Amino acid sequence: MTDDLSVPRPRDSDTTGVVNRVRRAQGQLGGVLRMIEEGRELADVVSQLKAVTRALDKAAFALLVDELSRKASCGAAPDEIAELERLFLSLS
Repeated sequence: MTDDLSVPRPRDSDTTGVVNRVRRAQGQLGGVLRMIEEGRELADVVSQLKAVTRALDKAAFALLVDELSRKASCGAAPDEIAELERLFLSLS
């Protein structure tokens, strides 16, 4: 990965939603840990783990889409776009 592919600072308006998603996922994951410690039903635990995974995937996609849009509007080099595409596809 090149140095040009850094995550925007949380104060940037584009990343505020992503930061909030990750914080919610962090809270959900704490809930999953409690569920495991309490011996909750496996189906319930797995369901919550899937929800955390989806939330984190959405955060990653949002970051990548924002960066891809920024790079495309600035006329980024094809190798920079290709790196973002590789990262995007690695999430699937």
